[in-house]
Amino acid sequence: MISTATTTYGAGRNGGGGLSEDEIFEVLSNRRRRFVIHALKHAEEPIDVSELSTHVTAWERDVDPEEVRYEDRRNVYSTLQRTHLPKLEEKNVVTVHEEENLVEPTAELEELDIYVEVLRSREIPWSLYYVGLAGVAVALLLAVATGTPGFAALEPIDVGVFTATAFGISAAAHHVIGRRARLGNTEKPPELRKRE
Repeated sequence: MISTATTTYGAGRNGGGGLSEDEIFEVLSNRRRRFVIHALKHAEEPIDVSELSTHVTAWERDVDPEEVRYEDRRNVYSTLQRTHLPKLEEKNVVTVHEEENLVEPTAELEELDIYVEVLRSREIPWSLYYVGLAGVAVALLLAVATGTPGFAALEPIDVGVFTATAFGISAAAHHVIGRRARLGNTEKPPELRKRE
């Protein structure tokens, strides 16, 4: 179960003409729109709206796209056509070719690097993890500096090596996990990855 979903966007987005932070959060506030964006970023060419609705329905129902029936995707297709695709087109994130019934990402979407942090109820966000790690490093340094029993044998350099190593390993893990948490980088959207 998802307890928190946090989204951020690539650096330099407000340099001119791009979406504002509020607009990005508005676009990403709906799960179906996130699924549409994920599908478009993952695809190599424009997607037919029927195919797009099949993918979104499959992700919502946690089934393979081949198992999606027409009755299941009919509602998704309709809401994509009436609500979500017009909203994405209004924000210049997609282009809808109505005659061909195709949707393609714009340059705006291609440049948008969307990270979705999905947490289960017992997980903590990375930001809180780093605060905790910094707290441990400060407490360890204070214990060494004050000669607390059990820590008196350590030198400040030992604390520095531990801190650098802990932050380095954590940052590497965060980078690997973060790549899988970007829309369009995996077969399924990041918020469904936890189910596997």
